[in-house]
Amino acid sequence: MAPSNTAADITAASEWAALARAAGEMQAGGVDLAGLFAADPGRSERCTSTVGDLVIDWSRHLVTDATVELLLALAVRADAPARIEAMLAGEPVNVTEGRSVLHTALRSRPSDEVLVGGVDLAPAIVAERERTSALVRALLAGERRGATGLPIRTVVNIGIGGSQLGPAMAHEALAAFRTGGIECRFVSNVDPAALAAGLAGLDPAETLFVVVSKGFATAETLANARAARAWAASALGAEAAGAHFVAVTANRDAAVAFGIDPDDVFATWDWVGGRFSMGSAAGLALMAAVGEENFAAMQAGMRTVDEHVAADPLASAPMLLGLLSVWNRNFWGAQTRAVVPYSERLRLFPVWLQQVIMESNGKRVRLDGSPLSCESAEVVWGGVGTDSQHSFHQLLHQGTTAVPVDFIVMAQPDPDADGEAAAERHESLVANCFAQAAALAFGTPAETAGDPHRELPGNRPSTVILAPALTPGVLGQLVALYEHQVVVQGAVWGINSFDQFGVERGKTLADAIVADLRNGPPTSEANHDPSTKSLIAHYHRLRGQ
Repeated sequence: MAPSNTAADITAASEWAALARAAGEMQAGGVDLAGLFAADPGRSERCTSTVGDLVIDWSRHLVTDATVELLLALAVRADAPARIEAMLAGEPVNVTEGRSVLHTALRSRPSDEVLVGGVDLAPAIVAERERTSALVRALLAGERRGATGLPIRTVVNIGIGGSQLGPAMAHEALAAFRTGGIECRFVSNVDPAALAAGLAGLDPAETLFVVVSKGFATAETLANARAARAWAASALGAEAAGAHFVAVTANRDAAVAFGIDPDDVFATWDWVGGRFSMGSAAGLALMAAVGEENFAAMQAGMRTVDEHVAADPLASAPMLLGLLSVWNRNFWGAQTRAVVPYSERLRLFPVWLQQVIMESNGKRVRLDGSPLSCESAEVVWGGVGTDSQHSFHQLLHQGTTAVPVDFIVMAQPDPDADGEAAAERHESLVANCFAQAAALAFGTPAETAGDPHRELPGNRPSTVILAPALTPGVLGQLVALYEHQVVVQGAVWGINSFDQFGVERGKTLADAIVADLRNGPPTSEANHDPSTKSLIAHYHRLRGQ
């Protein structure tokens, strides 16, 4: 039976009360990780999960076998497995917008059926996948040419949020797998400096712009797209500039009205949220950089986790990790989560994850609009190791706030790292990762430290995710692992993880303010709050207007 589109107050459930009691008893009894490991020699092996190529050690969380059983019971009470199954089946789980949520279909096999309302979406998905691949093949072969007949050498992705964060993160992560045939750049910020940097040194005759906007109405994206078109037109002429633009959107008519050839408009759909869209044509620039085979390998990695979840949602690794986040957030008071990849190439992974988690689950009401009775999404932050050890790890180890940490590390250096010396440095990198997790968990006791300033309290939870190497497949697995965690968290809290009305309100206010920035200080009748009116007046004074 499909889950209801309303959600009861999960904090009123007996399972929630049982977890609150368990946490209280652990806190009152001073239960610590050192003691848990000492009493249970098999804890490390039992508290390690695998999915695909990923080895996930969650043994350093303040949980027992009994705690895990209570968390799984909470998931069942919240209908989390049923909500996951409903999502995978194409039911309209995005209840506020009446939409299905089928980013998993983007990485399905061509032979898979994707039924929504009795209609099989697979043919459209396969057709768009082939159109995208055909463009990439033409670009890499030098067959897709600009208005002057020169081949395209650079692709500039213009988007923001989900239309940029995922592809840009993956482009950086898979640098070792770039074909070298096409250079890719990403522009998102409406700050003119961002587009200037993105265009620096480029020849308009050899540049293709990919404008990615689901509704083709995102103000920042359209502003940058217009500026890019003016830049191209200044060198090539207004009519010729159109040959240097393609679009990825669910609003085909708006893209055509912008001046993009209908044959150069690639589809995304309203059942794909932007932050989950990297596996669609929204990843066109990424595919141009790494080639269709590597892009397909990344999709296959995502599919590995999707199939793992679909086989048994309750027993899946994302279910467990999502529940551990709920445990830390709601029963141990953790307000934030740090994500620390020990991989330079994954330096943008925490930035991508910020949107996936906080835009999805940064909500204050349940599915039926009633207020939440508990905290929802944690604040996500982080940085790359070992750099982060010399910036914020001091707070992680000795600060007054306990922060759960996700460590991500590869067993092998990047494929393009050079020789034996690189292997030795990589061993040092891995050692640092493992050491940080150990120090957070077990600390340095006062009697060992001999000085309170040197004491590390330990007992601070972390997860270590270890993979063989940063390949396209492994990256896809990491992406899907976190995507599914988000769905688990949202299901437990009874919220809609798939809308983002908080983002849209700020854009509406900006539209009203920009007129007064352009036309002069606001009149007394302007419909702004007093502080905004004051800031606009200061703006004009500082501009000398």
